[in-house]
Amino acid sequence: MSTPEKADNTNTVGAENPSAVRDDEDWRRELTPEEYRVLRQAGTERPYTGEYWDTHTAGVYHCRACGAELFTSNEKFDSHCGWPSFWAPLAEERVRYIHDRTLGMERIEVRCSNCDSHLGHVFEGEGYGTPTDQRYCINSISLKLVPAEGTAGADS
Repeated sequence: MSTPEKADNTNTVGAENPSAVRDDEDWRRELTPEEYRVLRQAGTERPYTGEYWDTHTAGVYHCRACGAELFTSNEKFDSHCGWPSFWAPLAEERVRYIHDRTLGMERIEVRCSNCDSHLGHVFEGEGYGTPTDQRYCINSISLKLVPAEGTAGADS
């Protein structure tokens, strides 16, 4: 995991996808009020209520705001925390990290590196039997699962 950055609250994006740059008004038009609250205002959905917390469908999880590929079902695991959990992103450059000191806690926020949308948080050293000993605790509403070919809609 790369060194977390200081929050800057901008919608900056690398030159590889300038279409992901939007102003606040555009985000409000494109996202539902709940998607906007989580993705753009760093909200959190209630545990055990999101679409993907207990999904086992093979596929790739994309950013719901910009469509960037972020995680795969190969790194998803059952942490029983009420949110989708992954032990690593698809590639390290797909996400960025920010120190989060809200709610009186020290946490590491995870954002989409393409559009700067809030995804969730990453935790380390919790004792899960994963290769990285990390748990990317991600809001379902921040993601859109694209099932692998031949598994459309299947949840095994």
